[in-house]
Amino acid sequence: MKTKDLNNLVNKIYKICNFKKTGLHEPVFSQEEIKSLKKSIQSTMVSTTGGVVDKFEKKLKNFVKSKHCIATINGTSALHISLLLVGVKRNDEVLVPPFSFVATANSILYCDAIPHFVDINEKNLGIDPDKLYKYLKSICKKQNGYSVNKKTGNIIRAIMPVHVFGHPADIEKIVKISNHFNIKIIEDAAEALGSYYKNKHLGTFGDVGILSFNGNKIITTGAGGAIITNKNNLAKKARHLIANAKINHPWNYEHDQIGFNYRMPSLNAALGCAQIDKIKIFLKKKKNLYKKYKKELAQFNKDFIVMNEPIHSRSNFWLNTIILNNNKGNLKRKILISAHKKGIRLRPIWNPINTFKHFKKYPKMNLSNVDKFKDRIINLPSGLNILK
Repeated sequence: MKTKDLNNLVNKIYKICNFKKTGLHEPVFSQEEIKSLKKSIQSTMVSTTGGVVDKFEKKLKNFVKSKHCIATINGTSALHISLLLVGVKRNDEVLVPPFSFVATANSILYCDAIPHFVDINEKNLGIDPDKLYKYLKSICKKQNGYSVNKKTGNIIRAIMPVHVFGHPADIEKIVKISNHFNIKIIEDAAEALGSYYKNKHLGTFGDVGILSFNGNKIITTGAGGAIITNKNNLAKKARHLIANAKINHPWNYEHDQIGFNYRMPSLNAALGCAQIDKIKIFLKKKKNLYKKYKKELAQFNKDFIVMNEPIHSRSNFWLNTIILNNNKGNLKRKILISAHKKGIRLRPIWNPINTFKHFKKYPKMNLSNVDKFKDRIINLPSGLNILK
């Protein structure tokens, strides 16, 4: 890309951002959030007691059409508990893509389990089911009903598909693979509130799914997450574990196993209640922003594509993304530097998790697509503050 074209690109993005400096994904609040927070404060029920959390959970489960929704302090804690719910134990292997925020793989280590890295596909940056099936056929043996890694002797207990940037992975194919190999599914739908595959909300295909409400998500509770599941036994166990495994009693403090202080505080839930009420408006704005990027940046299609929603899918377009045709001349770095100088906080995709020092020792399949795309992806400003 020539210098004049690079400047033109950055100016186009600056124009879309209403000629102002902007972060990657900033939240938007109004009087509804202030009123909800004020009401929670005045009630003095700002911690993990009171009915505000119940209200938020009910709104969420109705929106995603899940039987149960359990609010947590963040998405990472939701992942940790979800792994325990499906029976992940020490030295079990959990299949996970390297293209995700590091918390996805960290949660596996919290269980003393082993992340086993699998490749992504070009269509949606999620797990490549065709490559995965061939890989598992070659490395697995059946033993006592489980799929065991022939090389390590460990049970491959679970798989964690990630719906990257809110775009649905090939979840239907992944479910078929999990059934064939008797592998549990924990859907990392942290970025995917409001995203659907064949009109079914993401996070509801597997045994359990998780959502995140960090400050940069579609809706935010400041910090927060949720476990969603249609299984009564898993929901009951989740509520027990996130409340320090306390046995229900009016005054006694009895605990029957190791538990975790992972419940969402009411103050966070109050913010979430006001935000979830506006989710349809938010999603419409996000779709309009995607359309604007698609139109305004069409002239650069010799250099990159604006990522589309996959087939059979409805994306929330959490982070609008460009995928460079190549990174010749270190184009990615040039775009990032030029944009940041103008106050536009573009971001490259996360460094692949398997490249981090503390993850290098863990098993992995051929990650040719991860290697192919790791230096070609840039996220564009996608906050709700950009479009009116």
